[in-house]
Parts: sequence; structure tokens; C-alpha cells
Amino acid sequence: MGLLTRTTETAPCTVRVSHRFDELSAHLRLDNGAVIHPGDSVLVHGSEIMAPYGEVVEEKREATITRASALERLWTRATGDLEFMELCEFSFSDEVMT
Repeated sequence: MGLLTRTTETAPCTVRVSHRFDELSAHLRLDNGAVIHPGDSVLVHGSEIMAPYGEVVEEKREATITRASALERLWTRATGDLEFMELCEFSFSDEVMT
């Protein structure tokens, strides 16, 4: 892997979408055991998956993994903690805002 070079690969995957009262989620599993590293991106091919209320839908798809370059990976690792801390700057309270 080069300092500025991105690579792509395809992988079979399973997409699971849940639309139930106790769970609203979407999960992706790469069926070939590929590992996603910081800075990588995954694009799942095909039309959107809509689960009717109360159901869980699971479909087999193909995904394209774009591997981050060495420089992008380093940048993601260096700045990832800072972005996480932005998510932590909130609170919940019972007070009504006016």
C-alpha cells in the first residue's frame, strides 16, 4: 500500500435491517472475513432495503471496500479521538429550554 494510493476490493456481504418496536438498526457483515480499518469505506450495491414495521430483513449483497491510503489512515487515527470527543459534548436533563 502506497503513501497516497487507494485500493479497492469486492466482498460478499450480508445486510440485516431490523424495524421492530425494541430495535431499529442496520448491520453489515462481510462474509469473506475482510476487516475494515480506520479510513476505509464500504459501499453496498443494490437497491435500498426496507423492512416493514415489526420485521427483520436479511439480504445477501456485494460490497466494494475502498482501502484508505497510508496517509489517510494515519490522519484518521490522529484525528479520530478528537472527533469522538465532539460527540461527548452533550447532556440530557429534565429542564425545559426556553
